[in-house]
Amino acid sequence: MANQAYPVPRKSTRTEETIKKSRFICDIKPVSSREEAKEFIAAIKKEFPDARHHCSAFIAGPPQTGDMGMSDDGEPQGTAGKPMLQVLQGSGIGDIAVVVTRYFGGIKLGTGGLLRAYSGAVQQGLEALEVVMKVPMRILTLEISYAQEGMLRRMLDEFRAEIEEQSFGASLIFTLIMPSDQVEAFSARIVEDTNGTAELLIEEEDIWK
Repeated sequence: MANQAYPVPRKSTRTEETIKKSRFICDIKPVSSREEAKEFIAAIKKEFPDARHHCSAFIAGPPQTGDMGMSDDGEPQGTAGKPMLQVLQGSGIGDIAVVVTRYFGGIKLGTGGLLRAYSGAVQQGLEALEVVMKVPMRILTLEISYAQEGMLRRMLDEFRAEIEEQSFGASLIFTLIMPSDQVEAFSARIVEDTNGTAELLIEEEDIWK
């Protein structure tokens, strides 16, 4: 199956609410690996060292298939990390880590109350979150004649392609990057518009941008 574009957090965000005198601080950050998620969780613990709990969940990679993790951090099992992760999965957002820091206010919330509080804190955080699309890209190397340069440059916007490198010799060689879903149509157009004279090499692996 081809890689699909998916939404990711544009930047970090923080929201906060108080439930029965307990303070819940929700921090969300873009992460691309388990290591980045762990560093983020450690940084939040360092920022709020006197808080009772720092519950967390993350998805590093695409929303349904990325590397996932969660922690109840001392809360009753299944009342924090799991519902937090379920909210993330339901959002369809990838490359995301969330930490909910709790300052205990003296009133116990009970299992159901905790579950609602932690999932609700993440939901509130997601509502404040700005997202951007992360798109699988492909690199192509294209060799054309000087006479065909104008044609290529006119095609760039249409196929959302960018020139990464170019060299001028007996012919023109361009290294292009474009969304993977544009490659097939672009290749067909190049063959057609150059009467098959262009040399086109397509990298096999997607890169993400």
